[in-house]
Amino acid sequence: METIAETTFENTLEFAKSLDKSDELRNYRNEFYIPKNKDGQDSIYLCGNSLGLQPKGVDSIMHQELADWKELGVEGHVHAKNPWVSYEELLTEGLANVVGAKPSEVVAMNTLSVNLHLMMASFYRPTKERFKIVIEESAFPSDQYAVESQIKFHGFDPKDGLVILKPREGNNYILQADIDQFIEDEGNSVALFMLSGVNYYTGQVFNMKHIAELAQKKGCKVGFDLAHGVGNLNLKLHDWNIDFAVWCSYKYLNSGPGAVAGCFVHERHGNDPDLPRFAGWWGHNKERRFLMEPEFEPILGAEGWQLSNVPIFSSAPLVESLKLFEEVGMEKLNQKSSKLTGYLDFLINEIPTDRIEIITPKDPSERGCQLSIRVKNADKSLYEYISNQGVICDWREPDVIRVAPVPFYNSFEDVFRFVDLLKRGINQ
Repeated sequence: METIAETTFENTLEFAKSLDKSDELRNYRNEFYIPKNKDGQDSIYLCGNSLGLQPKGVDSIMHQELADWKELGVEGHVHAKNPWVSYEELLTEGLANVVGAKPSEVVAMNTLSVNLHLMMASFYRPTKERFKIVIEESAFPSDQYAVESQIKFHGFDPKDGLVILKPREGNNYILQADIDQFIEDEGNSVALFMLSGVNYYTGQVFNMKHIAELAQKKGCKVGFDLAHGVGNLNLKLHDWNIDFAVWCSYKYLNSGPGAVAGCFVHERHGNDPDLPRFAGWWGHNKERRFLMEPEFEPILGAEGWQLSNVPIFSSAPLVESLKLFEEVGMEKLNQKSSKLTGYLDFLINEIPTDRIEIITPKDPSERGCQLSIRVKNADKSLYEYISNQGVICDWREPDVIRVAPVPFYNSFEDVFRFVDLLKRGINQ
């Protein structure tokens, strides 16, 4: 047995079912389509950290947008049920609530990597003395490609300009004390801290508020890639005084493959029209946008970084998904997530084996709903076994199985059955 947050866990199917019975969010599973296994039963879907499941309300809103295009043509921009000319505004309040921001500080636009480049155009302003960008080891490759290209674009050598924070020898993740010491020792040479809110590989959650406070005192700008954080963590971006953040919406926000991404710009920057940026007409004064004037006048707030009108078909699913987040709220989702992931952690550690180890922090404040399981000798046969048994998760090279029990649609029974299959795979 193990006690976490006033719950004593037990390693039995009956106990898992009892947790589901008392779960006040259990019925939200019915709001999503669960992929079926080869026997026609619900699969054990633990891959919401890669692609979230489809909310059932998406069918209706996609039909609406297709019907308006069919029946109205270009006039749908003004006369559609949800006028396309202002479609991004349907997402503003919901996104602001999910990330802990003011509505003026968020905008749905583009894709994550495009938004990251747009933010670095404004917030990575290197000088001869202060030109480094800091990321963590095993950051998502796209982030590393982006920051390296920005360093090169500004005439610096990534060998000098890119700093990669690494765990101590023998540690699976980076200790906060080591980040603090780095900021104290090297902060004066850093132009930008560009960490992940949640490291995609290890599942480590960084203390964003603390890092921002220390780094900004040293004169650094601080941004976060929240691809694995938004819809997963109870974020407070405005209160934490983060300079900017970017995210995709197809993971925990359940908005479909390649869906529209999002961006946060703190109001102290968003209300500065003179801040350098790459401009586009959709970021121009809304009242004068269609006058086609040659001089750019940015909208105050995050909307001032928009380049083009929002893609309707990749935004509509997010409208529906955010309705569910509004109903439940991040606090309740986070509470269930902590308990669900805690139960998963407990069950995995009950397996008597040295073939696997969890490399995600044990402390619930240092992780979201993802656990990363390192497999000894990078033996992918274990992943292949559980996949063949109806588990949908993912393998990340060189040696990690990532599993994410999402509080919206995963159950405690899902977690129990997954670990039972994992144990069978280990013992086969």
